[in-house]
Amino acid sequence: MTDALDPRGLIREAYRIEGVTAWDCRSIYLDWALGLAGDPAEATRALLARYGPAAPDHPMTAVLREGVDAAPRPPGARPRRRRPDAAPG
Repeated sequence: MTDALDPRGLIREAYRIEGVTAWDCRSIYLDWALGLAGDPAEATRALLARYGPAAPDHPMTAVLREGVDAAPRPPGARPRRRRPDAAPG
């Protein structure tokens, strides 16, 4: 049976890797997100709900939390910066 949230089983396997680091989990998460057909934000929340309670201290849980907490920025939402050599206008 294929899991729509984790079709390649990357997140599931990350929880099974002995000694996996936060860096490893970030790399796995990025690979998972790039290969996902649906909305990664929604899928991340669902995976956190699935795995987080059973493994609250696991590095992948922390990465999933970071993914949930990172609010997407709307286009053009960055503050404008003046170039140091630009005249005030």
